[in-house]
Amino acid sequence: MAELRVCTVSVAPVLRDPEPGSEQVTQALLGEPLSVEEWRDGWARVRTVYDSPGWIAAHVVAPGGEPVEVARSYLGAPYLWGGLTEEGIDCSGLVHMAFRRLGCIVPRDAWQQEEAALEVGEPQPGDLVTYGDPGARADHIAFWLGDGRILHATAREAVGKVVEEGEPAPYSARRRKFVRF
Repeated sequence: MAELRVCTVSVAPVLRDPEPGSEQVTQALLGEPLSVEEWRDGWARVRTVYDSPGWIAAHVVAPGGEPVEVARSYLGAPYLWGGLTEEGIDCSGLVHMAFRRLGCIVPRDAWQQEEAALEVGEPQPGDLVTYGDPGARADHIAFWLGDGRILHATAREAVGKVVEEGEPAPYSARRRKFVRF
């Protein structure tokens, strides 16, 4: 049974054989999900999300953590529609990257995330909360922290960044559902 891990360095060579100097078959990037199929003498035989097998140095792979903790690493990052990095990120990009860096690929857009996740009646910290108008697709998503607090990337005037805050009334009024991956 494969173990789900992530790459912990910016770029790591994935080699054909478990030895230095072996042919590079691809590269693993920071946060990339990797299925570890075997451990051998400081090497891990991995399979990438695009099904490319190879060997990577064992010290550059690690188990994932909690998506909320990954999302918190983006606190203060500016809001950027369509963004996926600390240089700029949007609400669904924050959710996508928080899961992606832990080896779990989820859809990119808020409405897709809402559709793909399981709806829950009693939200737990770390679940997601979606927002939107009745009869329309979800247009915003945030991490639910409990006690009425959310963590999200917001374009709201005078904020425009990733924040952890009490759920603003305009958001609460448009709340659609709580979901979980």
